Amino acid sequence: MAKVISAVEAAESAETVKMVSIKHTRVMQNANGNDVTVMDYEEQKDVDSAITDAEATKANLEAQLEDVEAELAEYIAIRDAE
Repeated sequence: MAKVISAVEAAESAETVKMVSIKHTRVMQNANGNDVTVMDYEEQKDVDSAITDAEATKANLEAQLEDVEAELAEYIAIRDAE
């Protein structure tokens, strides 16, 4: 699922919190077989929260990558043992 991220203009206040808009999209095919981008939903959150969420997702993906690399090494070792 792709995301379109953009800054959100905040109302003037004494303490301005920067906000981002995140549009969650996916590509589908229409009746003619052409690819079209469809927005599933949109969310707005403060930029610090968005950064924290992205860092957590990155850490999770890095852990998954380590597992896949270990699995791949085992498969290669089995293939090369013959």
